[in-house]
Amino acid sequence: MSKTVLVTGGAGFIGSTFVRHLREKYPDYRILVLDAMTYAGSFSNLPDAVDRPTDRFEFWYGSVTNPDLVTSLVQRSDYIVHFAAETHVTRSIYDNRLFFETDVLGTQTVAHAVLKSGKQVKRLIHVSTSEVYGTANETLMNEEHPLNPMSPYASAKCGADRLVYSYWATYKIPAVIVRPFNNYGPRQHLEKVVPRFITGVLLDQPITVHGDGSAARDFVHAEDTCSAIDLVMHAPDAEVVGEVFNVASGEDRSILSIAHDIVAKMNGRKDSITFIGNRPGQVVRHSGDARKIAERLGWKAKYTWDVGLQHTIDWFTNNRSAWEQQMWMRTIPIITASGKVEQH
Repeated sequence: MSKTVLVTGGAGFIGSTFVRHLREKYPDYRILVLDAMTYAGSFSNLPDAVDRPTDRFEFWYGSVTNPDLVTSLVQRSDYIVHFAAETHVTRSIYDNRLFFETDVLGTQTVAHAVLKSGKQVKRLIHVSTSEVYGTANETLMNEEHPLNPMSPYASAKCGADRLVYSYWATYKIPAVIVRPFNNYGPRQHLEKVVPRFITGVLLDQPITVHGDGSAARDFVHAEDTCSAIDLVMHAPDAEVVGEVFNVASGEDRSILSIAHDIVAKMNGRKDSITFIGNRPGQVVRHSGDARKIAERLGWKAKYTWDVGLQHTIDWFTNNRSAWEQQMWMRTIPIITASGKVEQH
């Protein structure tokens, strides 16, 4: 085996997409997956049966906050790609303590294990998020945009992001920070907006839009995010270590326009789109500038919005049994500013 890659959170949405990417592209790599199997992780996301370890793949059940387990896996690895985190903005409003425990303390555990490994680890890639930026101050947000997190989730990820940076600045661990904008694609949890809207059409249920639907996001297909991480992982040290890279399409689209796109592509009912109260801590607009990773590493997105959305719709349409078990978690109770309890 030429390289060993530890993927934390590898049974989650983007993490498992990256594991599949590695499996297909690098047949001589050994992959170690560490996952606590919270509600967002699924054995079905993984490309190998978890009860049959092979020379190429091992699954480890456990938390990134467990220093003994994390250190033992880090010491066996050449690369660490750190996805493990609680990730849903709305759920962080409902129950935020776990976000800080996993996202901040878990990241500190991973970074410290890398520090203790000496020169064993060639690269730590921390998967951050565009949510650390808050609402865009400019048309396109580059990596120098101020960090103004607006939700408990965003602030936890911001803390983790800066913690990794501090480990590079203080100890010179070989760390890189990647900030993907909103991801979508097959196997995403139903709590997220794109699969929630798609399954709403499939189930002939109302598609609920926060506020007036004008809040806008930059959406990137998960496979494009994984190709960007691949480039960061294999780039020369001088090009990436200590750096931050956005992964974005450069286009923002409103949540209401996404609802309309999905209804139109799936021949759904236009009157199924309904409006509920605005989400607390709502970000008005995100639109990412990905020129740095494009110019430095040659990254380019494969999926346009139209192609990527259809690809995602097709997967959810054809894999109903894979997502029906998540039905009870499609919505979360939120207390709005007016004191009203709504399902968001």
